This record gives sequence, structure tokens and C-alpha cells, in this order.
Amino acid sequence: MERLRSSPLHANISTALDKLLESIHVVQACRKDEIVSASSRQRHGPPRCQDERVVLALAAALRALCLATRKVRTVLWCAFQMTLPK
Repeated sequence: MERLRSSPLHANISTALDKLLESIHVVQACRKDEIVSASSRQRHGPPRCQDERVVLALAAALRALCLATRKVRTVLWCAFQMTLPK
């Protein structure tokens, strides 16, 4: 879009994209923790409190990812509108 516009886009656009990427990485890490927790629970026994914390962390990470996705969609739509010829 910057090439089409022949000028750099607003800094908020790259910031929103960076936050989305960070949110994706956090969700991936939480999901890995959940998988490890579930596999260790099958071997030993259910430590419930630990599992609940892992699931709640994943839920919080997914909520942050949802918010970041909404913001990026809006920001990219605005950037697209700015690149269209008038």
C-alpha cells in the first residue's frame, strides 16, 4: 500500500500489525502450555488448579487476539481507503 500511495503509512498501522503478531505468538505459547498440561495430566493425575490457570491464560490470550484482529481489520481498511485514487 505504501508503494501505491508513494508515501509511508501512519505509524499506527505498523503498530497494530505488530500487536497482532505478538498476540498470535502469545496464543501459540498458551496453546503449547495447554497441550503439555493435558499430556502430563493423563500420565499422573489431575492437578485441577494448574489446569484451570492454563485454560484461563489461553482464554485471555484468545480475547486479546480477537481485539487485535478487529483493530487490524479496521486499520487495514482505513489504509486501503487512503490508497484508493480520488
